[in-house]
Parts: sequence; C-alpha cells; structure tokens
Amino acid sequence: MSARLHGKVAVVTGAAQGIGAAIARRFVEEGARVLVCDIDAAAGRATVEALGGATAFVECDVARVADIRAALSACETRFGRVDVLVNNAAIQSALDFEHTDEAQWQRIVDVNLKSVFFGVREAIPFMRRAGGGAIVNTSSIFALVGSPGYAAYHATKGGVSALTRAAAVSLVKERIRVNAVCPGTTRTPGLARGVRGSSNDFDAAMASYAALQPMGRFAEPGEIAAAYVFLASDEAGFVTGENLVVDGGYTAV
Repeated sequence: MSARLHGKVAVVTGAAQGIGAAIARRFVEEGARVLVCDIDAAAGRATVEALGGATAFVECDVARVADIRAALSACETRFGRVDVLVNNAAIQSALDFEHTDEAQWQRIVDVNLKSVFFGVREAIPFMRRAGGGAIVNTSSIFALVGSPGYAAYHATKGGVSALTRAAAVSLVKERIRVNAVCPGTTRTPGLARGVRGSSNDFDAAMASYAALQPMGRFAEPGEIAAAYVFLASDEAGFVTGENLVVDGGYTAV
C-alpha cells in the first residue's frame, strides 16, 4: 500500500464487519490508526485482533449521542487526536410504508440519520484541536433511486446525502471536509441475511440480484472502502460536499 493515510487517526463506526471492517482494514494498510466502533462488542474485538496494534475497540451505540462523544474522546486519549470520522453505522429495513410502525421508523432514523448529524457535531471540537479533518458519511444509492419497500431506509439515506452537503458548507472554514460515499449492492453479511430472509433458495436469489447489476456482480467491501481512503486522504483536499457513487453503474442505467 502507498501509506496515503500515514499519521492520520480515524474513528470508524459500524466497523465490526462488512463495509465498516473493510474501511478499517484499508485505513490501517494505508498507515492510519483506527478506533473501531460497533454495538457488537464480540465482532468488534475480533476485528481489532485481526488488524493489530494500530487499532483499538470501543463499544458504541450510535443512536446514543453520549456514546458517540465517548468514542471520539477515547480515540483522542488513545491516539492523541482525531483526524477522520467515518459515520458508517446503519441498519436496513425492507419494510414498506404500511408495515413500518412508529418504533421501527424511529430506530432507523436514530441509527442511520440522527447518528450522522451528531457524529458531525461532536467531531467538530476534536478536529478543531487537530487543525482540521475529514468526515466521510455512508449514504447509499438508495438516496438517489427508489425501490419497492425500504421506505424508511430510503428516507434516512436521502437525509444523509443532504446533511453531507449542508455540513460541508457549514464547516469549510474550520478546515473540515465532509463527503459521503453512496455504495451499490455489496457482498456483506448484511446482504446475505437479507437475501436469506426473503427467499427459500439463497443461491438462486443471490444470482438473480447479481444479474440486476450492470457489471453482473456485487461490489466487494474492499472496492467500496477504497473510496473512503481517497476522501479521507490529503489527495481529496479540494473535495467537499460530494456524494461519491460507487455502484458499478447501477444508477447510470
């Protein structure tokens, strides 16, 4: 690797598995030290054990503002600064309008959108002390297109993309860049769980979903993580307010 993040310190939420774990891995490979944050303590500790001494783990429920603040503080205490925040934690819901109750809606909003707002807000003083920084939010192609079901998920990811633009304009004078990545369908444990829950024939369902992709396959987590490396690095020093789509051409069709 090219050490594009040499000397940087990052906090990554939802980093125990899937895209979040791939982000943490790529950041370490590129020279960063990373605080892995996740509500799943066992999986988070396993990720840190696999990545080695450049990482540490903090259990964090991003729906709780106090947990976000504590994670940032733990990162500064452990590694001396906070240069990068990746607001990646999210939950999916395939429920349509008529089958989403108020409690389900609120949980999805709290994890997917509220956490991003307060992640940005809470990061400001830490990045101010570091002389600036980069925030990368995880949005989705579902911020850009519609689909049957997933109503609350679409709403929150649209909010993340809009919030990213607003935060970028608000924080530009603080030397804090704010961008988002909009991943396409990615081969993660979450995708596998969703397919198993919706079909009795897992292999056939996966093949049919893959056939919908212009490239005929799903993204691998590492391919998505590469976009986060760029946006967190100094190479993206003049990039802010962007929603970088990494979807194999899905939204171009």
